[in-house]
Amino acid sequence: MSLFWRIFGLNALVLGGATALLLWAPVTVSVPVLFTEASVLLGGLVVMLVANAALLRVGLAPLARLNRRMSTVDVLRPGQRLPVSGHGGIPDLLHAFNDMLDRLERERATSAARALSAQESERRRIARELHDEVGQSLTAVLMDLKRAADRAPDPGLRGELAQAQETTRASLDEVRRLAHRLRPGVLEDLGLISALTALATEVSDHTGLVIDRRFEAGLPVLDEQTELVLYRVAQESLTNVARHAGARRIELSLVTYAGGVVLRIADDGRGTGLAHEGAGIRGMRERALLIGATLEIEPRAAGGTEVSLTVPVQKTSGRADGAAGGRVGGGGAGGGGGL
Repeated sequence: MSLFWRIFGLNALVLGGATALLLWAPVTVSVPVLFTEASVLLGGLVVMLVANAALLRVGLAPLARLNRRMSTVDVLRPGQRLPVSGHGGIPDLLHAFNDMLDRLERERATSAARALSAQESERRRIARELHDEVGQSLTAVLMDLKRAADRAPDPGLRGELAQAQETTRASLDEVRRLAHRLRPGVLEDLGLISALTALATEVSDHTGLVIDRRFEAGLPVLDEQTELVLYRVAQESLTNVARHAGARRIELSLVTYAGGVVLRIADDGRGTGLAHEGAGIRGMRERALLIGATLEIEPRAAGGTEVSLTVPVQKTSGRADGAAGGRVGGGGAGGGGGL
């Protein structure tokens, strides 16, 4: 039965009951209407309205659930589906909505794959230009400054040139660091564990955060795209902690579970509170969707925020770079970072 006929039937039931009461009840209507007669009629009208409202509420309950889910659904959080129940046209509508979510998630994953591929290509291009052009230019300037300082007769001028050398050297180091962040060559050359270790060391050196890391031995072999997603999520999470959370310590781990691996980044900062997700977290969700992973960002009971990326993979043999563990960095308060 369609939704139209269900609503029509409910209204017909209420009106039929009211008509039956008028036909068989010992009630008459005088002209002019007496007070007692008007009271009976108004009471019957109230009963009809209440009964009609109750029946319609039951009949349209699946539509209310659909409306609530449509207002909160997020295609970056896959798996949100409505249970199919009800009669008439309601199950068809729920099936259509769930099918639409399936199609949107597939389309979003495809478009995200293209966008992230283009983004990584652009990162590689910019990193190459920074390293080959800007880096070489700064190296040449550094050498020229050194020669000029060696030939300068005035000690004061030599001091100024030496200061210029230090500034140029610092700029060269920053360019190299940016190029490394844009294109993690260690990930391609030495593998994921080495890349995460280098990333933790770099963040700790620049922020003073203490990073406790735990990388389990015997991790399953991961494809290149999965390793890149794991690295980028760790990079974005550590950057967020360093910028916003006011944390002093971070726990970074990569461990196996029954069907894959779990990357976990937990800090002891101020947490996210009621802050809305920014572009960085949305980007992490898009990357997770790209490889069929699940990204969860939750507050910790002891304070701070925990980010976990669960990647389902087939476990085969362990990686060559194996396990690594320990602590990176010194104490002291870092630049902070929430997520």
